[in-house]
Amino acid sequence: MPTTHVVTNQVPPLAGHDVAADAALLDGLHRHGAGWAEAELHELGQLAGSEQAQEWGRLANAHPPVLRTHDRYGNRIDEVEYHPYYHELMAVAIQRGMHAAPWRDSRPGAHTARAARFYTWSQVESGHGCPISMTYAVIPALRHNPALARRYEPLLSARSYDPGLRVPDTKRGLTAGMSMTEKQGGSDVRANATRAVPQSDGSYLLTGHKWFTSAPMCDLFLVLAQAPGGLSCFLLPRVLPDGTRNRMHLQRLKDKLGNRSNASSEVEYDEAVAWLVGEEGQGVRTIIQMVNMTRLDCVIGAAAGMRLGVVQAVHHATHRQAFGDYLVDQPLMGNVLADLAVESEAATTLAMRLAGATDAALAGDESEAAFRRLGLAVSKYWVCKRASAHANEALECLGGNGYVEESGLPRLYRDAPLNSIWEGSGNVAALDVLRAMAGGGAEAFFAEVSQAAGADARLDAALADLRKRLADGPDQASARRLVERMALVLQGSLLVRSGHPAVADAFCASRLGGDWGVAFGTLPSGVDTSAIVARVGVK
Repeated sequence: MPTTHVVTNQVPPLAGHDVAADAALLDGLHRHGAGWAEAELHELGQLAGSEQAQEWGRLANAHPPVLRTHDRYGNRIDEVEYHPYYHELMAVAIQRGMHAAPWRDSRPGAHTARAARFYTWSQVESGHGCPISMTYAVIPALRHNPALARRYEPLLSARSYDPGLRVPDTKRGLTAGMSMTEKQGGSDVRANATRAVPQSDGSYLLTGHKWFTSAPMCDLFLVLAQAPGGLSCFLLPRVLPDGTRNRMHLQRLKDKLGNRSNASSEVEYDEAVAWLVGEEGQGVRTIIQMVNMTRLDCVIGAAAGMRLGVVQAVHHATHRQAFGDYLVDQPLMGNVLADLAVESEAATTLAMRLAGATDAALAGDESEAAFRRLGLAVSKYWVCKRASAHANEALECLGGNGYVEESGLPRLYRDAPLNSIWEGSGNVAALDVLRAMAGGGAEAFFAEVSQAAGADARLDAALADLRKRLADGPDQASARRLVERMALVLQGSLLVRSGHPAVADAFCASRLGGDWGVAFGTLPSGVDTSAIVARVGVK
């Protein structure tokens, strides 16, 4: 039978590359004291760029988790079945220390190194990052109960992935989640109705319904419930010390827009056994330490998604011809790609700065702690929100080819909104900025951004304008505009101080100088788009 057609002008698969070959990422790694981790990071990057790892991510999403509430005999089991490749992704993440390992690593920059690994591996598949992030974030809150921390922290930080429901103390490694939101949904966790009744042995019995509990197959959960002394935080295991299943019943799994590989569930607690973490009535103050650490991962994950999108777009444009030339060499496409790259580098640079501030704050630097508190809220609002628009434009660079599932861009597009919603959506983050500023964070913020004073006139003008806006005190109705401006000034300051000159110039001209349109691809003339696109580093 004769050949009917020959396939031409199609882009080769992007596989076999080093995902960690990312100039902004590597610069941040060294700038914040974790250069010692570069060799291991490149090893992970090669795995992340492999065809095998990409197949793990594809199939973990194509075959989402399935809830098994009962066994064949009618006994309640409350188990979630995952595709085997989900477990491969989890195993790599834990073996490479993307979970709680940094808390037991005395090397300088341990949290920065972990952030770089999380950023790199998230580009393979983002859904499994949820339990990895929560296991990382649980440690500061858990330490409010020293006895529980001594018992479980070594297993939470162990580099062994040991899935399955068994007594936590008998496992080689543990994962942790959290359960806050109830049937009304939303971020008002103080409206919690779950009850916690104290027992004579020091434990509590929890009864209530949680609307969102992500990664329900984790071994341990931090749960908010109303104790006699008010809203409190509790540690609740899936399996009790005597080997029986705790009365944590999975009602259903959520059918979500994206994040398909990760199970999110509704849970019913029917006198489930738990232990107090912190003091009664201090539940929000206790668990917020876990929330703030997961917010850091929201920023890192959003930056990782932007990096994945621009890499795919540049790879496509480098190999695709149209109108007599490769797309990457055509000025209009060059503008789009450069604009996407500027947004990506600004997000990555900021994420790594926050990771560095985490290391410094944990080492006792109070000024870095104050900057991190406000900078994290600002970044959670802006970077996570920009990810959706960025994913849309990256997909469009591939045209119809980007709209089909095989390209991977539809999954990126569906996943993009999650980090903006998880751990407090836009309004929650903006209001948190106002609280942080009222608590003294403004001084730390301006000390940070003023380090670039005099280096770029457009940044200086934007900083002066920001000070003017704050002179009369921020109001809630305009909080989003304020936080957006703060984020742009912060990113501009970081890029001017430590970014590539072409990227810093393009950022300041467009985001701060006002010479920018509404859509990506509207950078002003005179920007060195070729130098910016070349930094993406893919062929």
